[in-house]
Amino acid sequence: MGQAEILYMPFTMGSLRLRNRFVMAPMTRNFSPGGIPSDGVAGYYRRRAEADVGLIITEGVGVDHPAAVGRETMGGGASPVLHGDEALARWRDIVAGVHAAGGLIIPQLWHQGVIRVPGTGYHPDAPSARPSGIWGPTDKAMVSPDYLEQVRTPTAPLTDSEIGDLIAAFARSAANAKAVGFDGLALHGAHGYLIDSFLWRHTNVRDDRWGGGIAERARFAVELVRAIRAATAPDFPVIFRFSQWKLQDYEARNAETPAELEAMLAPLVEAGVDIFDASTRIFTAPAFEGADMGLAGWVRKLTGKPTIAVGGVGLSKDLQSSFAQPTVMTDNLALVADRMARGEFDLIAVGRALLMDAQWVTKMRDGEAVNPFRLDAYATLD
Repeated sequence: MGQAEILYMPFTMGSLRLRNRFVMAPMTRNFSPGGIPSDGVAGYYRRRAEADVGLIITEGVGVDHPAAVGRETMGGGASPVLHGDEALARWRDIVAGVHAAGGLIIPQLWHQGVIRVPGTGYHPDAPSARPSGIWGPTDKAMVSPDYLEQVRTPTAPLTDSEIGDLIAAFARSAANAKAVGFDGLALHGAHGYLIDSFLWRHTNVRDDRWGGGIAERARFAVELVRAIRAATAPDFPVIFRFSQWKLQDYEARNAETPAELEAMLAPLVEAGVDIFDASTRIFTAPAFEGADMGLAGWVRKLTGKPTIAVGGVGLSKDLQSSFAQPTVMTDNLALVADRMARGEFDLIAVGRALLMDAQWVTKMRDGEAVNPFRLDAYATLD
């Protein structure tokens, strides 16, 4: 293994005891018709656990709210949920399968918020949840014209009562996650979805207690974490995933400076976040001018909490570029290990490389050839 040896060392944070530093990144799959994970989904996660992935974070799982999931920028419509007897029974079986293989698994709790196409999903009559009733600026959006036409019309802003209902929905789903045996949970607070739409000043222009400066815009996320803590346990691991970039604008920023980033994250630490997942398109990309440190490194420095880095591990192109440009599998683990050894981050998330090859972690460890990149892998559960 040589220089990459640190990546195969155990990691412990409270009750989470990972056998190595590799995390399977959450990736939308759409193989759960009616919100019920299929048998294929169970095998998909079990195979990654059998091949020594340290922690699996599932695809986005809709919380117990009627507008949580529907069609979005890439289509979809068959996302899983984490409520209802049938869905919970399937998740209980999936968790048991991963545990039997020696792995750990947590769900990524998800509400699409402004990104959901109105009139779609399991409850099409439910209005989409938008903090200020707006989708955000459209001049930089890398989405199809058809999608944009369906979401650009303003809607009614969320009322205070509706915001309370959303917080309660996350709390119920968090309690369900603990009840079926998950090893913790992750909150999807990135990419323009519901939680992120509160954080971003272009989708949250409220003048009440849910809006204002960056710390005030973080209030919704903070109240979610507090409610989840109350619904689960003080030691139930909570990971918070966030990003600067959005589906509305890849160059967007919630925090323009390290000081603003600290102002956003400090209340989340106080509320009970254990680990931050800093979602970037390329893990080496500098987060701020004047330093080459990535976003995960800044988060670790400012909060003292463990962090997960992500973006471009094992591949030559980022996600968006891979659809339009030739992409190949590549070994960039020496660079990952160097940054981890420097203390930038504690865990590294791997997404598309694990779609291409369920045994990617063990093959990279043992110096074996991995499966080649292919676009059709996005449409399978191999």
